[in-house]
Amino acid sequence: MSSLPLILASGSPRRRAFLHALGLDFSVCAADIDETPLPNELPAALARRLAVAKASAVGAIIEAPALILAADTVVALEGTLLGKPLDAADAHAMLTALRGRDHHVVTAISLLHNGSGEQRTLVNDTLVSMRLYTNQEIDGYIATGDPFDKAGGYAIQHATFRPVVAMNGCFASVMGLPLGDLQTLLAAFGLIFNASLPLICAEAGAERCCQSSNMAQMG
Repeated sequence: MSSLPLILASGSPRRRAFLHALGLDFSVCAADIDETPLPNELPAALARRLAVAKASAVGAIIEAPALILAADTVVALEGTLLGKPLDAADAHAMLTALRGRDHHVVTAISLLHNGSGEQRTLVNDTLVSMRLYTNQEIDGYIATGDPFDKAGGYAIQHATFRPVVAMNGCFASVMGLPLGDLQTLLAAFGLIFNASLPLICAEAGAERCCQSSNMAQMG
């Protein structure tokens, strides 16, 4: 078991909730970096670059040795990157574009040992299919305020809107933190947890849990 403190380099309430559900002790120090995509940058490359940069940025300001966990989620619709909506009109445009179509949700997680400089990163790519929700449903969902802190303008786990009809990949990754990949990274640094990933995913709203990603690439 690692004795190093775990620091989450993210202000995401969903990532915090997952770490709490896993029974992990951690603190939060949200990274503040420029997240502008580079010209022609592919979704996986963007998510990886930003996750690595977020962990490095927080690692540089934490003096004591620690494990820094960072993540970044990118939503891509046929080559178009969808970030967090700027306003209600932007959210409506995103949800309209996604309606009845497939898209990719790419989440990268990076774990940095700021003492040794060792850093490992995994990228998870999940194919998501949206249902044919109505304009009235879009308006009702936007009125809840839920879309505005989420890439693509939606939450897969939303109890009433429930925009996703099918997916191939990791439910938790679409929420922003692929738990199987997280377990792999933490174990590589000696931090082991015994929580049930299927149970945590079910409690978050998943019909099934992938346990771990077959699409992950470490480097």
